[in-house]
Amino acid sequence: MAKCIICGKETSWGNDLSITRSHISKRNSRLVKPNLRSVKAVINGQTMRVKVCAKCLRAGKVQRAN
Repeated sequence: MAKCIICGKETSWGNDLSITRSHISKRNSRLVKPNLRSVKAVINGQTMRVKVCAKCLRAGKVQRAN
């Protein structure tokens, strides 16, 4: 399963609720996938291609390789 190497975010499961007439009548399981990007990053002094979520990229937790 794909996973962010910085924060550990991975696919999670939950329920999709069908709401009709103000009552929850049916529950279907659904997957919630993280927004992963494959980037070249400098990790421990080495350039590696890793999967990182977009939130960690925007926060500057990853140093991108040139």
